[in-house]
Amino acid sequence: MFEFPEVLFIALGDWINTAIHWLTNNLAPLFDALATGIRWFLVHIKQTLLWLPWWAIIVATAALAWRITGWKVAVFSAIALFFIGTLGLWDYAMVTLAIIVTATIISIAIGIPTGILAAKSDRFEGFLRPQLDAMQTMPSFVYLIPAVFFFGLGMVPAVVATVIYAVPPCIRLTNLGIRQVSREVIEAGHVFGCTPRQLLTKIQLPLALPSIMAGVNQTIMMALAMVIICSMIGAGGLGLEVLRGIERLDVGRGFTAGISIVLAAIIIDRISAGVARTREPRLKVGG
Repeated sequence: MFEFPEVLFIALGDWINTAIHWLTNNLAPLFDALATGIRWFLVHIKQTLLWLPWWAIIVATAALAWRITGWKVAVFSAIALFFIGTLGLWDYAMVTLAIIVTATIISIAIGIPTGILAAKSDRFEGFLRPQLDAMQTMPSFVYLIPAVFFFGLGMVPAVVATVIYAVPPCIRLTNLGIRQVSREVIEAGHVFGCTPRQLLTKIQLPLALPSIMAGVNQTIMMALAMVIICSMIGAGGLGLEVLRGIERLDVGRGFTAGISIVLAAIIIDRISAGVARTREPRLKVGG
C-alpha cells in the first residue's frame, strides 16, 4: 500500500535510449557532416586566437570596449586580460573564447530566424514555447549525454551542447521584440507601400534590435556558463582547469581559473550589453 505500484511504471528512459541508438545508427553521416563543419570553424577560430600576439588581443579588446562603452570598461578589460595572462592561463582563455564565439555564432544563426518565424506565426510560437521552456529548465548536465552519444568527446560536442543550452534567449527575445513593434508603425509601412520583406528588414527588425541584442547578450553569457560545464567531456579551456582543481583538491588552481572566468564574463557582458544600448533603431520606409 505504501509503495508505488510497479505495474504503473513507464519505461521512458528505455524508450529514449532506443531512440538515441536508432538515430546514432541511421543518421551517422549527418552527425559526421555536422561535426566536420563545426570542427573546421572552431579550429580556425582557435588557431587564429592562439596565433595573434597577446598584446594585440588586449589592445583590440580595449579599443572595442572604448568605442562601445567608454574608457572605464576599456581600462578594466585591458587590466583584466593582462591579469589572466599573468596567471599563466592565456592559452586556456583563448580556447574558451573560441568555443564561446563558435557556439554564439551558431546560436544567433539559429535563434534570430526562428524568432522571426515565431513572431510571424502564433501557431508556431505556441508549438515552440513549451520546447523553449523545457530547454531552459532542463539541468545543463543532461545536454552532455546526447552530445557525447552523437559527436563523441572533445570540443565539437561541447559546442553542440552549448548551442542547445544558449539558443532559447535569442529566440524568445527576437520573437518578443518583433511582436512589440507598434501596430501604428506597421500600418504606416503598409501605407507607404512596403513589401513584407521591407516591412521586416526596414521597420520591425530595426525597432526590435535592442530586444534582439539583449537576447544575444544572454546567449553569450549562457554559452560561457555551459562551456565551463563542458570541460567534463573534454572541451578544454578554463573549465578544464577548474575541473582539475576539483579532482586534485587544488584550491589555488581552481580559484585562479575561476577568477579568470569571472573577469572574462564581465568583459563579455559589458561589451555585448553596450552594443545593445548603443544600437539606435533607424527606420527606412519605402524604397
